[in-house]
Amino acid sequence: MILRRRSFVIKRMPGFTLLALACFFALYMPLAPLVVYSFNEGNNIALWEGFSLRWYQAAWENQLVQSAAIRSIVVATIASIIATVLATMVALATTRTRPYRGQTIIYAMVNQPLVVPEIVTAVALLILFALIKQATNYHGYAYLVIAHSAFCIPFAYLPIRARLEGMDRVLETAAADLYATPWRAFKRVTLPLMLPGIFAGAMLAFVISLDDVVITEFVKSAGQDTLPTYMLGQLRRSITPEINAISTVLLGISVLMVTLIFFLSRKKTA
Repeated sequence: MILRRRSFVIKRMPGFTLLALACFFALYMPLAPLVVYSFNEGNNIALWEGFSLRWYQAAWENQLVQSAAIRSIVVATIASIIATVLATMVALATTRTRPYRGQTIIYAMVNQPLVVPEIVTAVALLILFALIKQATNYHGYAYLVIAHSAFCIPFAYLPIRARLEGMDRVLETAAADLYATPWRAFKRVTLPLMLPGIFAGAMLAFVISLDDVVITEFVKSAGQDTLPTYMLGQLRRSITPEINAISTVLLGISVLMVTLIFFLSRKKTA
């Protein structure tokens, strides 16, 4: 009699479902009061006084919120584009070349912002930009864009690299066999197959930049508040359901973007 060994499947482990539900509850239950009280009629964030869209309207008509939101979107868009372009170049250099000395070091350096505490990166950027400001007397938005771009590169890099590593290289080899130049093979074969990973990396970088507080708080100059830093400033003064409404909108955008990233990442290569 031959005994067949059953393959290990974590879903079959005792208590897996209960543990998974407990983790989801711990992660998302604190968000429920935030969303619910964003529709509160009264000024109290802990006392329900009836359903209303009052605070969403107040946030929409608040000029400070409008300017901070526009600034956040502009900075996040530019930073995500820069980070995605650089991440794509690095991903190609670490997956579509022969192994070379220092490749592991490059991989570690690209992912360094994920390992080093964000406050350390923020302080380092603060010191660097302070020296540049002193030498150039420039205090514009370029510092925010550069800081966000640098911080977002590893977030864009990971899905792009994963996409490249999961691609079948037969089509690229076939293009080379048919006398396609490296650039033509990249343009006609590699790039179209990479696009889901590139879009996923760009959206992930956008979300990270849009939600960033620590680096922005250290790098920004006066009058350069983004939406998260504006909310932080308001929390230091007074707390109203308007902050709940803004937070709920940001949460909805983040959930939508992460959902799109999930579906793009799951799209199979040809």
